[in-house]
Amino acid sequence: MRLGVMFDRDLPPEDLVPFARRLDGVTQVDDLWVVEDLGWTGSISSAATALAVTERLRVGIGITPAPLRNPALLAMELGNLARVHPHRLAAGIGHGVQEWMRGVGALAPSPLALLEETIVAVRALLRGERVTCDGRAVRLDGIGLVHPPAVPPPVLAGVVRPRSLELSGRVAQGTILPEGFDAGRVRRARAMIGETGGDHEVVVFVHLYVGDDPEEVRAAVLPAATGQAEFLGVAPHEVPMAAGPAETAAGVVRSLWEAGAGTVVLRPIGSDPLGHVDRILPALR
Repeated sequence: MRLGVMFDRDLPPEDLVPFARRLDGVTQVDDLWVVEDLGWTGSISSAATALAVTERLRVGIGITPAPLRNPALLAMELGNLARVHPHRLAAGIGHGVQEWMRGVGALAPSPLALLEETIVAVRALLRGERVTCDGRAVRLDGIGLVHPPAVPPPVLAGVVRPRSLELSGRVAQGTILPEGFDAGRVRRARAMIGETGGDHEVVVFVHLYVGDDPEEVRAAVLPAATGQAEFLGVAPHEVPMAAGPAETAAGVVRSLWEAGAGTVVLRPIGSDPLGHVDRILPALR
């Protein structure tokens, strides 16, 4: 059971270096995850920065939107990071938020076909294969990496809905589930992913806010709960959070591990993200 921490998109990019260095010294934390949301920051540059200033942490990308990334270029970038920092990268690829993709003229006619063909092509390129593909969305003509990594990084699909979860189980090495999945939803997602032979990593993101004052906690988490509820199409009270006293927050994390999450990634809320991480860690020992 792995524990990760997200560098939130709202934090200033220049804070990533001290954030990553600090986490690198926290042995209970296995991963640092960076994000790519339209208008905020790029995930490849963030991952490269975090990897360069740390020695131990695995850095996860959650996620690169397939519509914004040519698979050959994406494989080049990921392969470069994996060669320089072997065994320390996990690469997430997803559909991207459809409204955002429309806003930049990158809306895919078939998001499912694009994601599947992108993941298949990227994985093959990272294995050092020469790839020819004339698919519905991806076209490559005898493309290969000159410097493929000796150990290809795992490629995970960041997905939510049933058909995408089934796709992830078929073609990806793991699945990234967004904030808002409780233990029951994680179990149902695993069932949709299907039987993968036991080597398919499920990564679950969850918001974190540790505090003993119920009113303070409620006010702090409400905006995040409301926003994620809108994204998932559920009510705000249906969005689980690792929020409240440290033991309560830790119980939510444990429930996700018990439901089948191989990695739980904490997304701290507020201006003191690592303070909340510090407060939950003793309760997770």
